[in-house]
Amino acid sequence: MNPRETRNLDIYGPPPLEWSRVVQRLNDIAEVGANDAFGRYFMATTNADGSPHVAGLGVVWHGATFWFTSGAGTVKSRNLARDPRCAISVALDGLDVVAEGSAAIVRDQATLERLAERYADWGPQVRDGAFWHEYSAPSAGPPPWDLYQLTLTTVYAVATAEPHGATRWRF
Repeated sequence: MNPRETRNLDIYGPPPLEWSRVVQRLNDIAEVGANDAFGRYFMATTNADGSPHVAGLGVVWHGATFWFTSGAGTVKSRNLARDPRCAISVALDGLDVVAEGSAAIVRDQATLERLAERYADWGPQVRDGAFWHEYSAPSAGPPPWDLYQLTLTTVYAVATAEPHGATRWRF
């Protein structure tokens, strides 16, 4: 996945950040596993009254895509059912990243099985188009847990280490 537009947001003169730097940092954190990455990712959705809702969640970066799970009864799942637009933020080594887009539930058996392998530390089973396990995060609600895919529209990154910069990419 390559951005269709890049815009330098840095007012101090550095060139735009390279998209490959963001992808490499996301790949680096993906290698530590979903459980080790938990607590680094936060999702923002919109409540019915228009107020924001932010929740920590376990994210898997795989195939240049953000994937996450959520129980149907959670606030974020109810918000996504009403309005799939959301944002995922993560503090990476040397970069703060915010990814905006639309989330959709994935029911495809092959995709569910492939992503269950990425959640190997957790070890969910694929059944009835969702993930099942005896436990999950305390805020996830009871099983089953839906797998969501985030389709990116915009990504922002601000470098917190050399080379510095701030960039926006549109997809």
